[in-house]
Amino acid sequence: MNKAFVKETDGPDADEDDIVAPALPAGSKNYMTPAGYARLDAEFNQLWKVERPRLVETISWAASNGDRSENGDYIYGKKRLREVDRRIRFLSKRLEHAEVVDPASREDTDQVFFGATVTVADQDGSESTYAIVGIDEADAGRGRIAWISPMARALLKAREGDRVSVQTPDGRREVDIVAVRYQAID
Repeated sequence: MNKAFVKETDGPDADEDDIVAPALPAGSKNYMTPAGYARLDAEFNQLWKVERPRLVETISWAASNGDRSENGDYIYGKKRLREVDRRIRFLSKRLEHAEVVDPASREDTDQVFFGATVTVADQDGSESTYAIVGIDEADAGRGRIAWISPMARALLKAREGDRVSVQTPDGRREVDIVAVRYQAID
């Protein structure tokens, strides 16, 4: 293939959008638990100190082989390097603006704040437990909801025994707060 028809740039491809991540409300801090911060920091260090240098070495080697237009190692390496650099930029911004809040060190209270593990009961009596965590730590399958989610916003500042109303995709839902506790979230 003629080099005139090969797209080879250092910029991101047109079809590659920046990483889409939940946005923080304007003027708010990026609250995280210590475990969430540690996970993001470990990923950042892995990418920066291990994966990126390995990619640079591979790209360097592939470039020294000559014709780059049909060199899979070079083309894939450059693309992967752009992805890694984009993720590194994202993580460094998130970590730079992080406000680490340790729920285990919070004084015991029956009021819901960031880091609380809250047990709620539906009208039918079924109970669910949610830990209110940072937006980068949210995992609904494990009962971890971001502090900016509708459920967490409804629960924040409420107390044990209160009934709160939250708008869900299925309509308005009323839940009673059964228990509030503060513990380390792993």
